Amino acid sequence: MTDALKVVSTFQFSPASQEILREAAQTEIVCITNSDDFLAHLEEADILCSYWVPDNWRSLAPRLRWLQCAGAGIDGLESTGILQADSGVIVTTAVGIHGVTIGEYVFGSMLMFNRTWPEMVRLQDRHIWPRSANWYKLGGRELDNQTVGIVGLGSIGRRVAHLAKAFGMQVLATRRSLNDTEQEPNVDRLYPITQLHDMLRLSDYVILAVPLTPETEHLIGEAELRSMQPHTYLVNVARGKVVDEKALIRALKEGWIAGAGLDVTEEEPLPADSPLYALPNVLLTPHISGVSVRYDERLTEIFATNLRRFRAKQALHNRYDPQRGY
Repeated sequence: MTDALKVVSTFQFSPASQEILREAAQTEIVCITNSDDFLAHLEEADILCSYWVPDNWRSLAPRLRWLQCAGAGIDGLESTGILQADSGVIVTTAVGIHGVTIGEYVFGSMLMFNRTWPEMVRLQDRHIWPRSANWYKLGGRELDNQTVGIVGLGSIGRRVAHLAKAFGMQVLATRRSLNDTEQEPNVDRLYPITQLHDMLRLSDYVILAVPLTPETEHLIGEAELRSMQPHTYLVNVARGKVVDEKALIRALKEGWIAGAGLDVTEEEPLPADSPLYALPNVLLTPHISGVSVRYDERLTEIFATNLRRFRAKQALHNRYDPQRGY
């Protein structure tokens, strides 16, 4: 059966990557460029690599046996039913693909906030040379000897912890499940999620890197924001719905926390009338922290490994677990 596999991808792999995948699958990889091609090839697809599937995928792809998600987050597939345990389709994610890129984004955001870099760029645009940093309240915070609290210790969280140590920071982190003797490289102290407030109180910087599940939706609300210190800077590279956005806006306006770096928001695209655009203590980016020139290379490695394992009837890496929600 595996000798005649039909593999379809909506991700546009490079020619070099397609050759690697062709060897791994022992068949051609059809990279789709438009909706007409998608409909034409989906009917015969055994394997699909894509960020999404249509709600009527069952009728469009009756042979589909495995979906390799092109991204790490799969919450956007919830409405399609393909994540249900009885869907008949194996779903695997690209977890691990973003660790390096988003880790660097997190520290870019922290450093920009510490040095008031957006304001300095605006001054440059206006041809203004401040005689003193104090004149324009240009910051001079340091990361050294500060405490970072990481909410979610997956591949991104671990990368943030690794980089934090290079900056001389103390690292705290929460994890979904934890035993009393467990330790983690580059983490000074681990907290169960039930002790989230304890960790937030001690953190100068808080990084959100958890998947969106029913348990993590609005994980950070008014109580959590009030647990943070007035100088705390929050970075969200998870999902917008992990934070109660109304409470966050109030916290930023009233000074419960010092600022926020947001690559994600509750509604995307963010509506033009959102107060987040105008808040001076917010660094806002349009869900691009995972963008990388090496994305094709890394996704190819993940997909090729799983293609070989699928043909060998071995367990696939990064398999979605309906009970965990990721």
